[in-house]
Amino acid sequence: MLSTHVLDTSTGQPAARIAVMLFAVDGNVRTHVSTSVTNADGRTEGPMAEILSPGMYELIFSVAPYFATKNIAAFYDEITIRFRIEDINRNYHVPLLLAPWGYSTYRGS
Repeated sequence: MLSTHVLDTSTGQPAARIAVMLFAVDGNVRTHVSTSVTNADGRTEGPMAEILSPGMYELIFSVAPYFATKNIAAFYDEITIRFRIEDINRNYHVPLLLAPWGYSTYRGS
């Protein structure tokens, strides 16, 4: 299972209404898997995927509209996090810690 959430570290609050797309990546080919939007808690309503095959994936967070609604000039339009799934029996959580001029991520559980 794959899940995500977004925290706005500039405010210390969850980042709501951010569109998140999941793609499977095979070489130069990207295949859309799912799309979701973060809720008031900064989380998608459900997992981005229940079952994933081993391989490379990308989460793409559309952050420009989030900052635009707050009238904040931000550096990023979209943030792409590419990662590898190796063990399909594990849960993967890939959060985004977001600010207008930077971001970070980590592999959660």
